[in-house]
Amino acid sequence: MQHTKREQTIALAGIFQAATLVEQIANKGMTNSALIESSLESLFRFDASSVESVFGSLAGVGSGLRTLDAQLGALKNERNLQVTQYAISMIALEKKLSANPKMLEQVTHGLNEIQKSLDFFSLMHENVFAKIGALYQETISTLQPKIVVQGERVHLSNEINANKIRSLLFAGIRAAVLWRQCGGSRWHILFARKKYLDECRLLLAEL
Repeated sequence: MQHTKREQTIALAGIFQAATLVEQIANKGMTNSALIESSLESLFRFDASSVESVFGSLAGVGSGLRTLDAQLGALKNERNLQVTQYAISMIALEKKLSANPKMLEQVTHGLNEIQKSLDFFSLMHENVFAKIGALYQETISTLQPKIVVQGERVHLSNEINANKIRSLLFAGIRAAVLWRQCGGSRWHILFARKKYLDECRLLLAEL
């Protein structure tokens, strides 16, 4: 994959899209199902030829681009700090995962097995959420520091919501893999904010 600012920005938008969906489910108990599906599909595109194709198309990460635009373009006190914290945590956990070959193999095998079940269930079926959620708990959730999701107890205690959140955290970490492969790092978010904002707006103009 080319280490272009465009591809880095698309991958970063994938992280922020997943983070936003997690925040919405945790606080409201619901979010846009089509956006969940777009994020989760990225978990099963193993041999995509580009970052954009991991999300199906640029439109598949359009919501993430809009979130990224809002987060990078807003004053500090106007940003959704919870979404940013989830995104940064996903990037940190991806680094831990990538340094653990045994766990990477377990994740890859698990996702391949879950993909087989898509012959019988839709991606949005609660059984699929449960399988992805269980794989997340067996693997990434054991890494430190864990991502602690904040929200309303009534929504977080709902098992279907909990599995959706785990699945979306998984998708966000998948996007963080792409981000790293394209040369992205946490320092870039701090010191290249304007460049990412400019690229984000160019991408939004294509939608």
